[in-house]
Amino acid sequence: MTTQSTLAEMIRPKNPDLVDEREAAEILGVAPGTLSVWRSTGRYSLPFVKVGRNVRYSRTGLHAWLESRTRNNGATE
Repeated sequence: MTTQSTLAEMIRPKNPDLVDEREAAEILGVAPGTLSVWRSTGRYSLPFVKVGRNVRYSRTGLHAWLESRTRNNGATE
């Protein structure tokens, strides 16, 4: 095991449902910076968790948020 993988193991959340900003952005198909902007401006009510200075997103919450934004036609609400 390398030092880098050891460090990754140490900072990996104990809850596998929680992902960091990079992983959340990947799931949503946006840039990590976009999530930062959304959080700071309140543009979207995407739920997140603060753990100290760290921001985490629930995989379940991300998928629920995506589901809530799914539309059957071109109309917006």
